[in-house]
Amino acid sequence: MTAVLCLAALGARAQTESADADWRYRIQTGDTLITLTDAWLAPPKTWRDLQKLNRVPDPLRLKPGSTLRMPVVWLKREASVAEAVFARGQVTRQRGTASEALAAGAQLHSGDRIKTGAQSSASLRFADGSRLLIPPESEVALEQLLVLGRGAIPAVRLGVQQGGADSRVAPNAQRVPLYEIRTPHVNLGVRGTEFRVQTAGGATRMQVLSGAVHADGLKADVAAGQGLLAEGKALSVAPLLPAPDLSGLAPEAERLPLRLAWVGGPTGAATWRAQLYARGDFDRLLLDAHVGEPVAMWNEARDLPDGDYTLRVRAIDARGQEGVAADADIRLKARPEPPFIQQPAEGAVSYNGAIALAWTRNTAAPDVRLQIAKDAQFKELVLQPPPLSAAGFDAKLPDGVYHWRVASVEAGGRAGPFGDPQRFEIQPPPPAPPPAEPDLGGDQLKLRWRADAGVVRYELEWAKDDKFDGADVQRFSTDKAEVAMPKPSAGKYYLRARGFNAAGAPGPWGQTQMIEVPYPRWIWFLPLLLIPLL
Repeated sequence: MTAVLCLAALGARAQTESADADWRYRIQTGDTLITLTDAWLAPPKTWRDLQKLNRVPDPLRLKPGSTLRMPVVWLKREASVAEAVFARGQVTRQRGTASEALAAGAQLHSGDRIKTGAQSSASLRFADGSRLLIPPESEVALEQLLVLGRGAIPAVRLGVQQGGADSRVAPNAQRVPLYEIRTPHVNLGVRGTEFRVQTAGGATRMQVLSGAVHADGLKADVAAGQGLLAEGKALSVAPLLPAPDLSGLAPEAERLPLRLAWVGGPTGAATWRAQLYARGDFDRLLLDAHVGEPVAMWNEARDLPDGDYTLRVRAIDARGQEGVAADADIRLKARPEPPFIQQPAEGAVSYNGAIALAWTRNTAAPDVRLQIAKDAQFKELVLQPPPLSAAGFDAKLPDGVYHWRVASVEAGGRAGPFGDPQRFEIQPPPPAPPPAEPDLGGDQLKLRWRADAGVVRYELEWAKDDKFDGADVQRFSTDKAEVAMPKPSAGKYYLRARGFNAAGAPGPWGQTQMIEVPYPRWIWFLPLLLIPLL
């Protein structure tokens, strides 16, 4: 399908009556020029105008199956509506001076303006089933929503002020769907096609994925596989970059924040755009990122449930033009989140043939799956007990180097991903050392957790209840994935952590962990000391 018309023909200025501006109606049995005029044409046009245009000898005798030209500008017009089929995050609809949050199912009218915030998006459906995806940080005006004639022909005009708009215009060989997008730099008109538009700074970029798009100022349409760059009055067309290679993408993601990496390229790629959708549903854009390396990192994925998703990646060339997309299905399986490691320290050495392992407990999945292996890939397992309901384990092992890791297990038995492996050694005891000074390190509690790429600072909250709303809440800040704090008094405590990126933006809190600080051993001998007093 090719471009047919810029919808300015429906405005105040005159439009040349070319063949491309006509709707060709297929004559049905019983049709006459008079009945067709009553049904389709707006005054002051009459059946005589149709007769003259189509050179019909008898207005009462029309041949069924033949076609009749009806200029689009002659057709009746009625107001139409669009429907919001998806909205996520900060999406607002402005109608006049009133502004409100946009929700799925809401009806939209001519003059409405849609704005999306960071990591927010919306999808609209028009009267003929055409779809519009509004990505994050965009502003799109619904300048005109009409249906022409008997409601058979939708006429849509959109204004993209900033950000972008991805369109899928429904084709129909028996109609002339009128669909125009206006930007500060160029107007675009189409009939049945899929294309994307981005407006930023002093330029508008457009990529055609199927069909063709007409741009004001160009003689030839922009065809599928081509991109248009409009800078001021200068227009240029060039081929789009091919799709990136996603064959090496891991099919499962077990870590949060979500990190997805792919092979670099294609040749000519300067940056990339990565988007995460509900699996196979490209109306539901969940996350969006422009990245300078072939890897996408989303702290916001903590808000997404475990499940199936589709990653869509496009390479961006030096002109800022987004190329053809590649899609890959992935499964997010990051929960329940693994416990934090408490002891021993990474690389610790034990000289007594045993080592005490300790961790926090995830309140949503209190049991723990433990693995100890001779290798970092955990192919040579030496210990894998049934799920443990304790916050620690004393391992007795032969001398050697070992690696260990833990995962949280829900009450139903489903285990989450393992945390980062830790390393320790068991060596023969050394010779008896000379008398040493007292170790003053016993007044601290040390905690460690998995380090996350892209996080430059962590914040840890510590409290006596899992709501973290009491006066006893303590907060600790550190630039490492560990913290040392004064050892608290005996009892049960709750803790949680979150990360901050280089811009200072915090991610969501991780799942709450629990730890018990034991009472000192001398407490248990106190009743024996009181016996002489009885």
